[in-house]
Amino acid sequence: MTQSSRLHLGAAYYYEYPHLGETPDQDTLARDMRQMRDAGLTLIRVGESVWSTWEPRDGEFDLDWLEPVLDAAHAHGIAVILGTPTYAIPIWLAQKHPEIVGTDADGKDIGWGARQEMDFTHPAFREHAERVIREVVSRYAGHPSIVGYQVDNEPGLRILYNDAIFAQFKEWLRARYGDVDTLNTEWGLVYWSHRLTGWDELWRPETNFQPQYHLAWRRFQASLVDDYIAWQADLVREIVSENPATASAAPFVTTCISYEQAAVQDASLSKALDVASCNVYYLSQEGLAYPSDAELSTDWVANGTWGLYELADLAYSSKQAGFWVTETNAGGIGQSAYNIPPYDGQLRQVAWALVSRGAQAIEYWHWHTLHYGAETYWIGLIPHDGEPGRIHSEVAQIGADFEAVGDLFAGATPDADVAFLYSSDAKWALSAYTLGQPQGEDRMGTNPDAYRQLALPFYRAAFDAGLQVNLVRPDQLVGEQALFGDAAAFAAARPVLVVAADFTAADATLQFFADYAQAGGHLVLGPRSAYGDEEARARTDVKPARLATLAGVSYQEFQSLASPVGLVADGGPLSGVEGAATQWAEYLRPEGAEVLARYDHPHLAGYAAITTMPVGEGRITVAGTVADQVTAAALMGWAAPAPVAGVWDGLPESVRATSSTLADGRRAWFLNHWGWGEATVTVPFAVSDAVTGKEIAAGSALELTDWDVRVVLG
Repeated sequence: MTQSSRLHLGAAYYYEYPHLGETPDQDTLARDMRQMRDAGLTLIRVGESVWSTWEPRDGEFDLDWLEPVLDAAHAHGIAVILGTPTYAIPIWLAQKHPEIVGTDADGKDIGWGARQEMDFTHPAFREHAERVIREVVSRYAGHPSIVGYQVDNEPGLRILYNDAIFAQFKEWLRARYGDVDTLNTEWGLVYWSHRLTGWDELWRPETNFQPQYHLAWRRFQASLVDDYIAWQADLVREIVSENPATASAAPFVTTCISYEQAAVQDASLSKALDVASCNVYYLSQEGLAYPSDAELSTDWVANGTWGLYELADLAYSSKQAGFWVTETNAGGIGQSAYNIPPYDGQLRQVAWALVSRGAQAIEYWHWHTLHYGAETYWIGLIPHDGEPGRIHSEVAQIGADFEAVGDLFAGATPDADVAFLYSSDAKWALSAYTLGQPQGEDRMGTNPDAYRQLALPFYRAAFDAGLQVNLVRPDQLVGEQALFGDAAAFAAARPVLVVAADFTAADATLQFFADYAQAGGHLVLGPRSAYGDEEARARTDVKPARLATLAGVSYQEFQSLASPVGLVADGGPLSGVEGAATQWAEYLRPEGAEVLARYDHPHLAGYAAITTMPVGEGRITVAGTVADQVTAAALMGWAAPAPVAGVWDGLPESVRATSSTLADGRRAWFLNHWGWGEATVTVPFAVSDAVTGKEIAAGSALELTDWDVRVVLG
């Protein structure tokens, strides 16, 4: 499947929305396309939200209305991604087949009126979905404007509890475990008299309180989404392959991933796609100010510059390859009149920040701002009055930038100082019970954000320390899907590996960690890591399991921290830092390891909070707590003492330097000033401006204004 080598800039374009199904007017289309070209747009996404427009009545198709849109786009040099409309079913289908409605955890029908209300595994839904996909894709396969297809949209929104899905779950368990006796053993079902004698005795997930069941249920739900997207992707490829016009250069297939949807495991889902694509929504205005001590947010809307970069790094890690942004802020976002539009310059900053982490296309949601509906105040490039304004003008500057650099960033690889393990399994396992920060009054209840609360502060710390991060997944390190070679090769490529809250590591993964450290890597092991196994069972090994002897430290006890506890540094890299332990405290007992910090508390004072130990050619540092922002940044800065961006010495506090290595071996530098006022950057070596081509001598001063960004090559 082919993708353009240039950076694309685009928007979701729904002519049918503001014009309510009218036949496209050529003058209106031409005006829209001219305005898009004026803004430098080279890409639009169409068609994915309007099944009832494609098929207004059962078996009655209206397929020709989109052709004028595609023709106009092609005439103006704008590429098109065509979406399959399966995530929002028409009401006639809901009424014809009420049995396809999704069931929630309370056993109630989800009800029609929003989107993704259906059981997408149901044969009746699949039959109708396949029919509309075949009609739409067959009608437009071979159209010269189409460069790609988006199957479905934001899959995995809901956990479904339908009887038929529960029946599939039992079959999934049978295939995974073989027999009930094995399941009894693996899940420990002797506990509370849960032992089964047959598959039909398995209790419903709605009433479940067993952590092993919970983890399996979440894995199963993600597997349904994986299968669903793969089914659509294969179907689209089959249809497209039958068209002679696409035989030599078939469009690519993707989907629009919202990374924190309940049933998404993006890395496994993306295996069926030619390119990973994602939503990048973020809090603008002061939400992008840096430095910032704003509380860490685990919301799906990124809050803070670190959150923006983390989401981009997550998208890159889906396939360890360049990704497309299928939706991101244009104006203010929200499903009410609460609205925070970006400051001047912020859209351009964000665009280049995303490119620095591997984005190959950036598409705004959306072009026309809607005059009605749930997203009336989700502001697009064109406001409610239909006239291009400030947002359009700023996007035009981005478009000019992208036009100027051409294919410079084709095949670019984001640089990284630190690898950071991100585990969906651990996220699901830790969500089952309060294994992180207590939440509200229900301290015995569940905490769906536990993993991110425990793990993401380490990413934020790396960002605060001026480090660039490569997120990696367990399956990308170990097993048949491994992408980086053995532990020694990975240590050579990524000399620091942060593993925080990895509660469900398999034996082979723990062995990889040990081999990595002995081969020369610096393993930073955060709280709740190396405690459970792949079934989320507490391991019987001395903790940290399989690593305690190498790390020179062990622990038996731990506790939640309802409020911060002081940290006292025992000299070393944290000397002089007045820090605090938050959320979680492991009672570390040094057994040869050097103590970097202890707890400042009458009960906890006898235990270490952070230790480090040389191991073979490398080192293992154990952080038994989530340290405060300043302490964590100091720890990460010590762990990775020579960041790539360290050559930009003396950067102003509000300026961040990130980088990518281009296909020709040159390095691109992205200098973002995340704040107000002017900031001066001294150029450490001769560079050239990537946009203007101007040569800039070593020692020159680059002047950045409010919320400004410069991209240079050197």
